[in-house]
Amino acid sequence: VGVLDADVTGPSIPKLLGVRNTPMGTPDGIIPCQSAELGIRVMSVNLILDDPAKPVVWRGPLIGNVLKQFWEDVSWGELDVLLVDLPPGTADAPLTVMQTMPLDGLVMITSPQGLAGLIVEKACNMAKMMNVELLGLVENMSYAVCPDCGKKMEIFGPSHAAEVGERFDVPLVAQLPIDTRVAILGDAGRLEEYDEAAVLDPLVEGLLSRLGEKVTVED
Repeated sequence: VGVLDADVTGPSIPKLLGVRNTPMGTPDGIIPCQSAELGIRVMSVNLILDDPAKPVVWRGPLIGNVLKQFWEDVSWGELDVLLVDLPPGTADAPLTVMQTMPLDGLVMITSPQGLAGLIVEKACNMAKMMNVELLGLVENMSYAVCPDCGKKMEIFGPSHAAEVGERFDVPLVAQLPIDTRVAILGDAGRLEEYDEAAVLDPLVEGLLSRLGEKVTVED
């Protein structure tokens, strides 16, 4: 698995996965860094800055050129999956990725509030304009589980994800809970150690199923 961090102005993938070394340049291309636990290959702007805390104050064309280099000049090797982590919205980064990379599809991430749904709808419409398939919709921070009684609590109100999914004919493949372990492990750079199968399996199986359908149709 590889992760291309396309959130150029707010990169977070290296921090979450505990990747701190610098990518190596070779005649065959840039060698991406790898995470310690699972060997996930990572390319991110934060890995090439002399100070990760410095802001990336770049205009759109420069952001687009960097993302093209991350795709064309990085020697990703043999991968089963390359994930491209996009910032929210419909600005330069998503546009560059949709125009320059042969995507199998997009996974839309939302949260329960109706306001978040409005932003996701814009991204869904952009994907349709660019003829990029929507593989699935994932609702993050969907609920919290009381540690004492096990009751599910809708902290951010009732979900609107199903409505968005119906409007764009995209399945809701997972509703992820608020889990303090995600925050703790992410802050420690150990997100790979999160292993709650009950949470992750529906997400993985839902997306693999959608990809399988797509491959079967194309074959």
